Amino acid sequence: MVGVMSSLDRKLLRDLWRLRAQVLAVALVIASGAAVLIMSLTTIESLEETTKAYYERSRFAEVFASAKRAPESLGRGIAAIPGVQMAETRIVQGAVLDMEGFNEPVIGQLISLPAHGPQLLNTLVLRSGRLAEPNRPDEVVVNEPFADAHGLKPGDSFNAVLRGRKRTLQVVGTALSPEFVYAIAPGGLMPDDERFGVLWMGRDALEAAFDLKRSFNSVTLSLLPGTDEKEVIQRLDDLLSPYGGTGAYARVDQISNWFLESEIGQLKNMSRILPAIFLAVAAFLTNMVMARLVETERREIGLLKAFGYTNLAIGWHYAKMVLFIGVTGVLIGSLVGAWLGHWNTELYAKFYRFPFLYYRPGPTGFAIAGSVSLLAALAGSLVSVQRATRLPPAEAMLPPAPPIYRRSWASGTVFSRFLDEPTRMIFRRIFRWPLRAFLASLGLAMSVSVLIMALQWADAIDALVVTTFEKAQHQDATITFNDLKPHAVIEDVKNLPGVLGAEPYRFVPARLSNGQRSERQGILGVPQDAALSPVYDVKDEKVDLPRDGLVLSGKLAELLGVRVGDKVFVEILEARRPQVSLPVSRIFETYIGKPAYMDFDALNRLMKTARSVSGLHLVVDPARRADLLTRLKDIPGTSAILFRQASIDTFYKTMGETIFIFIGFFVVFSMTLTIGVTYNSIRIALSEQARLLATLRVLGFSRWEISYILLGEIGLLTWFAIPLGALIGSVLAWYMVSAFETELYRVPLVINDATYGKAMLFALAATLICAAFVRRRLDKLDLIAVLKTRE
Repeated sequence: MVGVMSSLDRKLLRDLWRLRAQVLAVALVIASGAAVLIMSLTTIESLEETTKAYYERSRFAEVFASAKRAPESLGRGIAAIPGVQMAETRIVQGAVLDMEGFNEPVIGQLISLPAHGPQLLNTLVLRSGRLAEPNRPDEVVVNEPFADAHGLKPGDSFNAVLRGRKRTLQVVGTALSPEFVYAIAPGGLMPDDERFGVLWMGRDALEAAFDLKRSFNSVTLSLLPGTDEKEVIQRLDDLLSPYGGTGAYARVDQISNWFLESEIGQLKNMSRILPAIFLAVAAFLTNMVMARLVETERREIGLLKAFGYTNLAIGWHYAKMVLFIGVTGVLIGSLVGAWLGHWNTELYAKFYRFPFLYYRPGPTGFAIAGSVSLLAALAGSLVSVQRATRLPPAEAMLPPAPPIYRRSWASGTVFSRFLDEPTRMIFRRIFRWPLRAFLASLGLAMSVSVLIMALQWADAIDALVVTTFEKAQHQDATITFNDLKPHAVIEDVKNLPGVLGAEPYRFVPARLSNGQRSERQGILGVPQDAALSPVYDVKDEKVDLPRDGLVLSGKLAELLGVRVGDKVFVEILEARRPQVSLPVSRIFETYIGKPAYMDFDALNRLMKTARSVSGLHLVVDPARRADLLTRLKDIPGTSAILFRQASIDTFYKTMGETIFIFIGFFVVFSMTLTIGVTYNSIRIALSEQARLLATLRVLGFSRWEISYILLGEIGLLTWFAIPLGALIGSVLAWYMVSAFETELYRVPLVINDATYGKAMLFALAATLICAAFVRRRLDKLDLIAVLKTRE
């Protein structure tokens, strides 16, 4: 038996060497699918391990709450809530920073450090320098991304406006915090390290600066294992309610952690969708190669059976070839996937600012990728292997029955009269084996569809920016105040240099409920005649606000399970905390967030206040922008200053560091897919038609004519694959957009004509490259060897 198997093994090695180019093409497609899967799985594993370790080491809080002003003595009552392990009170305030060499005002979030002892929760990871000393009120520690953006280091200083007073702050250290792995400014959409920084100061310094002696306005909690978060949050809200509490929330809703968890969730979606596409095509290619091999080795199979080889031995022989291709692809994919996973994890660690990185991929991800890849390859070859084992010896040793040639209905059409003989041969071959032609075209179409799916993201991002920042927003800048301002502030701001117009808005934190469904979502009050930042539906229409009632985004309505006409219970989380039921007057669609709107005056009436404003949208004269920037730095009580163009630039910069890099990956993978399908299709066609082409060459056909017969078929299949690929790509893009939908973003399904064109050009280029390569082999065709009758 050892000798028998050795003979089959020698035959296996000869076959692999003879088909080495086709084997490598299939292996590279398998490698692409395995690499994407391993990259995704190892990145997910690394991010989850790094996040867990970072949160545990820094004692990241599990519950967060804010208030206007609560007495420090209340902290003991909060710590006594059943299930609370630790409670830490603090002061959190906003400030306007004046950074040297940066014209725009910068928003800083000031957080107090304990006056006595170390931090209990959300402990800082010092990257340089030291913590601020309690008896030195002007010392600050700044978050590392902000320090890097402005070139700050211990010993540097900058000016800040704290409650209307300008002070010079001294940098004594840089740090990272688990609370700000995704440091985003109030009202912002993306991290902007140039325009938003987090600063930690001594508790006594902040108490004095903001008149909060023996008081706090923020508290964080850690919980004992098994504690019900909802019950703790309810008790905490009850304690903070008399002091202007704005509603406690769990870690899952903390903005930084929420962004990180959403990213991991999207990676999990990607790990399910994209590798499946590559491995499905790999299965198809394996079937193509093995079907052709079995067909050409009918006599060998018959002889092997005649000499006593069992069906099992022959089936295992061909299965080993498939396993060799699969193992080769898995090995290549494992190396590429591990490298991409490490690179991808480093990219996320840099983007989310982890102080350390765990990239220790265990065997699970590689085992899953290897198993799935090998199963896909074996599944693709199953029919061919079964066919090899079922051939009776006598039938196998006979040549396959020749095709029956007869005049078809197409040959009598007017169209056929204009075709020359080589073209008729091309069409005859396609129509004679339509299923095989369709499957080859389908493989090419899948490569086109993957390209369209990848390139669509660039179109979607452009559409999202145009809709969100150009059609829905017409202001140049937005100012948000720490506290409510009277309506008269509008005229004061209009008198600032360069301000051409100002439009107010009112924001109140709230909890919206419908039965058992509840969402913590603020309500934004907008004037009826809002022109700078109106309520805008992505269907290219401005939404008119009703005098009463709510206007909800489609995502929020979906989460609450409400439709137009339904009533929503609204619990306001500030001031007198009114509780009312309001009708849903309109539902609109937006790509970002899940906002809820009300008429500006109606919201003020609900709050039982005069026409108060939370902030202003501004139109700025470009010629006097520099003067306005200088004045904005001195405006007291400002919590955020956002510039629309800066938001657009930051959005593209952030996307460029993540999405656009992935697009590049998948363009490369898609090209691998295209070349693998195209090359195998042409090589199989050459193997099947070698005798025919050699005969035609002997009969006087030119090299150009036999090349046309061979390559014209793949050319026609490619032209058919392009529209089919565009259709499949549109479906895949729709599925990917749906799978990546979150509460924060809904990526629009937009595919520009140029995207279809690029995908088609890539497919045509890959086809031409493969055709040129095979064309060289055709020129070297040994006519005598091909025409020689096999003995």
